[in-house]
Amino acid sequence: MLNNIKYKFKAHLFLATCLVATFVSCKKQNGLTEDPYAGGKKPLDITFVTKTIEPDVVNAGEVLSVKVKGLNKYINDFKVYVNEVEAEVVTAATNDSTLTFKVPVTASTGSMWITSQGQSFFGPLVKVGGKVSVDPTWKIINGATNSTGSSTVYDVEGLPNGNYFVAGAFNNFELKGTEKVPIGGIAQITGDGAYTTSGVAFGKAAGGAGKYINSITRIATGSQAGKFIIGGSFTAFNSTRPNRQTLNNVARLNTNGSLDSLILTNVINPKPQEIYKNGDTVSAFNAGVDGAVRKTFVFGEQVYLVGNFNNYKRMYLPNSSYDEKVYDLTRMRQMVRVNMDGSMDSTFHYNKSTRQSAVGANGVILDAMMQADGKLILAGTFTTFNGVQANRIVRLNLDGSVDNSFSVGAGANGDIYSIRYNINTDKIVIGGTFTTFNGKAAAGINLLNANGSNVTTFNALAITGGITTFVGQLNNGKIIVSGSFNKYGDYLRQGFMVLESNGQLALGYNNTGGFQGTIYDMLETSISTGSQVILVGDILRFNTFLPRNLLRLTFSN
Repeated sequence: MLNNIKYKFKAHLFLATCLVATFVSCKKQNGLTEDPYAGGKKPLDITFVTKTIEPDVVNAGEVLSVKVKGLNKYINDFKVYVNEVEAEVVTAATNDSTLTFKVPVTASTGSMWITSQGQSFFGPLVKVGGKVSVDPTWKIINGATNSTGSSTVYDVEGLPNGNYFVAGAFNNFELKGTEKVPIGGIAQITGDGAYTTSGVAFGKAAGGAGKYINSITRIATGSQAGKFIIGGSFTAFNSTRPNRQTLNNVARLNTNGSLDSLILTNVINPKPQEIYKNGDTVSAFNAGVDGAVRKTFVFGEQVYLVGNFNNYKRMYLPNSSYDEKVYDLTRMRQMVRVNMDGSMDSTFHYNKSTRQSAVGANGVILDAMMQADGKLILAGTFTTFNGVQANRIVRLNLDGSVDNSFSVGAGANGDIYSIRYNINTDKIVIGGTFTTFNGKAAAGINLLNANGSNVTTFNALAITGGITTFVGQLNNGKIIVSGSFNKYGDYLRQGFMVLESNGQLALGYNNTGGFQGTIYDMLETSISTGSQVILVGDILRFNTFLPRNLLRLTFSN
């Protein structure tokens, strides 16, 4: 029986072998053993001998020579590019072994290459120097990280002592956090970017809900001067205990970063045997909302909260116990203005007859800013506000009603992701997916006067390969633009560029190479030679540098 099985197996194996051999033989007869890549162009014998550029950084317009082989045959039939910008060849100094060319004035850091007869030959990286550079003194090494999710930095706030608070979605910073004491969405850095805990007491910081802070605003004047308002998605600050999850996406911090709290006595206690529950500690800023806060603003003795929430929440202390809190809810869509104790100001965005807010925006508020007079400007995906046409942008009066004197007309025909105001230039800059603004062609970037009208001298080129996600104007009038795009007009700009106030690329300020990520905020500081600009966000790459979501650039005059 066993021999019979072996015989059958050998017979089947023999048959299979014959079938394979027959199949291969047929394939040979059909000519499939011929080279499938035959007929291709023979590669030209051009090679780069130079592997690195000397000096390491060159200036736009500078004459540069590199060593090559085999160029003589194609001396009248080749072109040179630096990061996709064609360079002028210095023919008198170019031969079979040496290529001499001028670095284009509009070139940015990137590889150089030669093209001839439809073939490309890549050479060394050309680092183009200019008026924008990564600050080498910036001490961020590992930056913002998160072991469980996003590590985005959403906001940066300057302090009187020269330090900064940074806020975001991270739970670790410079790898100084621990499992027991995470760095919950807020950290302090010195003026040169070094992480420091000196003078602050954040503890575990933001916890619960999304565990992130979108916005941090320092209260500059008034009864609470020196303290901070934070907004985002969190239910606790410096606590992981379930019965301490009593915050609702907003809080006030003391000057040292601890939660501004209030000690209560004679609290309702359903368990009198637990004497310690006769008292309680709660947030002194008794205000909250039922959704994430996008922006916080302080004007006088009042705090503005802007987001995509539906209800304002305030703890009703007389009926709350140590373990259970009772909240009063008021229907307040997307905005609410509160006093310094957290009580709601019913003169803003509120209809006393219906006992709720007006309808607000019919879309999402993506960004907001406050003018010097306390008026809010909102931007996003909406097309109406309180039933009034407002195409992606609206300015509000101090009572929350639509300000019809804001001269945006037809507004934007696409979403606005970013809006910033510069008090020195008195201009507003917006960025997004729109292609027109109030009838004017505006390819994802536009500059407005403070009254909302178009700056007629600003004319942006077309953005292709992606979109604009952030814009901000410097004090000298130049405009930082970032996003996912790769071209501005005919110029290669890989996600980051600097424009003049007329929309043209700023010569000398576009020497940097590729950018990858999203910027959410910027903070400019004047220095003797120009300015330093801190950029925060979800920043993965800038030029050849890995910023770890915090970056400082130097802009030279």
